[in-house]
Order: sequence, then C-alpha cells, then structure tokens
Amino acid sequence: MSSKNLSCEICGSRKDSLFSCLDSKSCETLNEHKTTQNYKKNQSVFIEGSSPRGVFCLNSGKVKIYVLGNEGKEQIIHIANEGEIIGFRALLSNEPYQLSATCIEDCQICYIPKEDFLGMVDTSSALRNSVLQELSRELKERAKFITNLAQKSVRERLAQVLIELNDIYKDQPINLSREDLSNFVGTATETVIRLIKDFKTEGLIETDVRKIQIIDIDRLKLVQEGRF
Repeated sequence: MSSKNLSCEICGSRKDSLFSCLDSKSCETLNEHKTTQNYKKNQSVFIEGSSPRGVFCLNSGKVKIYVLGNEGKEQIIHIANEGEIIGFRALLSNEPYQLSATCIEDCQICYIPKEDFLGMVDTSSALRNSVLQELSRELKERAKFITNLAQKSVRERLAQVLIELNDIYKDQPINLSREDLSNFVGTATETVIRLIKDFKTEGLIETDVRKIQIIDIDRLKLVQEGRF
C-alpha cells in the first residue's frame, strides 16, 4: 500500500543509512524519484530468484533476510533495522536476488528505482564510497556468520544472536517468534525453546510470552565465548 512520501531531508532514519552522506541537492533528487510504501507483517519485500528493479530503504520496522534450504527451512542471515538499504547488492551485480526479504513487523519502506539509484552511485563519490564500505562490512559479517555456524555450539550461537538482537532492538524486549529465532541460530525450534528456558533459569534473560529481555549481558557474552 502506498503512503505519502517522507522527505529524506527530515527522515530520522537517513542518518543510519547509506544515504547519510548525501547533500541537500542529492536529497532533493532522491525525493523526486522514490516512493514510500507501507508493508504489513509477514509481507514479502523481494524473493530469491527474482530480478531486482530497485532498492529498498527501511524507514521503520524490521525485515528478515534469509535463504531457503532444500526442505524449505529458512536460514536467517540478517535482521535489517530502520535506516538500512536492502536489495542493492543484487542490483550492483546485475543478478537475481540470492536471498529473500520479509517483514517481521509492520514496516514503512522507501523504494528507489534501479536507474535512479545507479545514477546516484555514478555521480556521487560519497555514496559510492559508502556502498563500497557497506559491501566490505557485509563480507566480513558473512564470513563471521559462516565460521560461527560451523564452529560454535548451539548454546553459544543463541547467546550471540540474542546479543545481536539486543542491539537491533535497542535494549527493548526482543520480539521475535521462536521459529524465526531458531532459523537465525540455525537449529530446531524445540532446541531454542529448551535453551531459552535454561538461560532464564540461569538468570541471563526474562521472558514474557515470546518477548525476551536480556538482564545479564555480561554473562551472556561469556556464554557466547564458550566460557560459561
């Protein structure tokens, strides 16, 4: 569903995005070409295998980025937060999406068509540098993700994911389904439910239905490191 366009000049999320480097003139250009849409929880933003036609700037809400396994099980790679640009990697490589993106809560997302985004990358050295830095950061994060998945225990991975989510939710209760949480950790839902009970018994977290509040992040970091 379309929504009234939010001006990039006053957008509170822009300071955390690739577009934070844009000057006033570039912001005006961006405003002229983007559209703003409201997405419902569980609504798809893009799906693996489809062709990119533009990029998406997450103004509010959260989006899970994931791949599907052979049996249709999701492996969540990342939870995108407000200010993040998603879908630009496939656009730059001119290849189909290798990942899917779905809203895990109601979202407001700005859409910038392919030609306009690529034109801005070509004409703005600041944006081009921001894109390169983001690609480099993501490559480092993906390598870390794969290493952790292969070498850490499920208990350690759950602790790490909770720490990451705590940062994403900005110290507010983590509001993620147990299925999504297990798909982020890379294990069975039943295993995550059991470990959450263990963490609660150990005084690391508190729970309220599906919400999780971290109450001892220092000890949780020790779990992440395999030291507790």
